[in-house]
Amino acid sequence: MNSPTSHFVPPRRMGVYDPIHQISMWEENFRSNVSLSASTLLIDDAEIKFDNQSEYASHGIPGTSKQYDQEANRLADKIQRRLAQNREAARKSRLRKKAYVQQLESCRVKLMQLEQEVDHAKQQGLHIGGTGLGSNSLGFAASLNSGITNFEMEYGRWLEERNRHTLALRNALSSHMGDVELGELVDGTMNHYFKLFGMKSAAAKADAFYVMSGMWKSSAERFFFWIGGFRPSEILKILVPRIETMTEQQRSDISNLGKSCQQAEDALSQGMDKLQQMVSESVAAGQLEEQTNTPNMSTAMERLAALVSFVNQADHLRQETLLQMSRILTKRQAARWLLALGEYFQRLQALSSFWANRPPKPAECLIP
Repeated sequence: MNSPTSHFVPPRRMGVYDPIHQISMWEENFRSNVSLSASTLLIDDAEIKFDNQSEYASHGIPGTSKQYDQEANRLADKIQRRLAQNREAARKSRLRKKAYVQQLESCRVKLMQLEQEVDHAKQQGLHIGGTGLGSNSLGFAASLNSGITNFEMEYGRWLEERNRHTLALRNALSSHMGDVELGELVDGTMNHYFKLFGMKSAAAKADAFYVMSGMWKSSAERFFFWIGGFRPSEILKILVPRIETMTEQQRSDISNLGKSCQQAEDALSQGMDKLQQMVSESVAAGQLEEQTNTPNMSTAMERLAALVSFVNQADHLRQETLLQMSRILTKRQAARWLLALGEYFQRLQALSSFWANRPPKPAECLIP
């Protein structure tokens, strides 16, 4: 039987079919035959029995048209939900891609900054063993661990900052700056030296031999080297006369400070001598044919670990010397004292350059 107003709607359970494909299939069936019968529509037996529904529809059972419309609306809603889910997934994918691109750009900028720092360090001629990075000491530099490499880079920047502090102190003293502003410059310069002591402590943990040897200093600075840095008592002797007129109390306090520094230096030097003796005895106790992992060698390694403590104690003495001087002196005197200290190190570096670039002496002819 053919009904002129037959309604053909999707079945109730069509979850396993593709809705778009089914709709197109139904449209073709409608175009080929307006009056469809239940026998001409073939649906997989795995779905509900569609034949009975088609038969009911052809007989025009009341209420089925509304029910089929509801099913069609549900299918349309399901399609819209899936489309919305797809749009949301695409939006999140675009956001992830944008974040990934931004991360790549950030990494590229950081890499460029590192390359610029390396180029800048080479231009500044950072010293490893008193020579440039491109010299024959490159083999030694290649063997350094990451802690020492970072220290080399940081120390190069630290030198530039120290030179700026020294210049600022010189300009402030020549312009008769007020004590408040001058005190801020003094505190900033002091903190800058304290920063170096912290950098050296971290580097000593990475390689105490490197810090003790002074390979990061110029050749003239190494000539006056003492346990990883300058000797406080010597600095007091040569730089205190550069300070403007002092009171008798100030002179007495500085004299006592120098004596205390000398006593502490002697104690640390004696400890270093004792450590050298113990390490030498541990190494000498082994046999030539023995392997390097013998108990004697292990003992020597354990004793060498004390080098880190010696570097830290020596830097602590240097830091206390700077602090005591800043307390004894006025702000203007302390500024002049720190200016003299900075200029002293600058002159030692200049002396190293002059020595390295000195003209060779002609060979002397020895007459037998």
